[in-house]
Amino acid sequence: MTALGFLYPGHSAEDDYPRIEMLLDSDIRLPVVHTDIGEDAHRVDALLEMGAPGRLAAGVEELRLAGAEAVVWACTSASFVFGWEGAHEQVRGLAVAAGLPASSTSFAFAHAVRELGVQRVAVAATYPADVAEHFAAFLKAAGAEVVSVRGSGIVTAAEVGTWGRDEVLAMARAADHPEAEAVLLPDTALHTAAHVPDLERELGKPVLTANQVSVWEGLRLVDRRVHAPQLGSLFTKAQVVQA
Repeated sequence: MTALGFLYPGHSAEDDYPRIEMLLDSDIRLPVVHTDIGEDAHRVDALLEMGAPGRLAAGVEELRLAGAEAVVWACTSASFVFGWEGAHEQVRGLAVAAGLPASSTSFAFAHAVRELGVQRVAVAATYPADVAEHFAAFLKAAGAEVVSVRGSGIVTAAEVGTWGRDEVLAMARAADHPEAEAVLLPDTALHTAAHVPDLERELGKPVLTANQVSVWEGLRLVDRRVHAPQLGSLFTKAQVVQA
């Protein structure tokens, strides 16, 4: 049995984690602890406060009690807004507080892009345009070439959490770019676990989504690989063929 711990901000799409646990169909548990988000706003100042060390540290004891072997800060925006170096410092602090290997969703995207062996990516973000550009800058610092960035202008995670399959597919299609080798959907407040195969068939290329890559990153931290086709190319590295 492997337990991977996730610190999840507030309540939006946390039900992706039990769904992913089911799709992994293995001896892997994904306990989730909710952090206090303060103000629910996709604004840089609010996101910096959301990702403050004290807010993250408050949840680690519960994850340790759940038997977590690694911990992931399951939030993209409240990690990449700290910048490349600041996000590293955030993760180092989390690892010290938890006494466990630690990472965040932002680094999960960077590592997943590398795992897929792609260079050029498109970003389909729920965020306002200025926040989406912070994610693009983070990816560029990780060595990726960002060929397209599209923000959707949604200010709150609560609103993002109401989106269904049609909205997710429409956003991904609108952000895709002919030169992009993969499309990234960076918001953990967005329900995507059930839609990854549809997204990849629709776009004909790998799609990385926030909760999907967060779980993959947790597995990477504990040196486990799981073959799970329903979670997309990242969990199979198979060729995607457009329908």
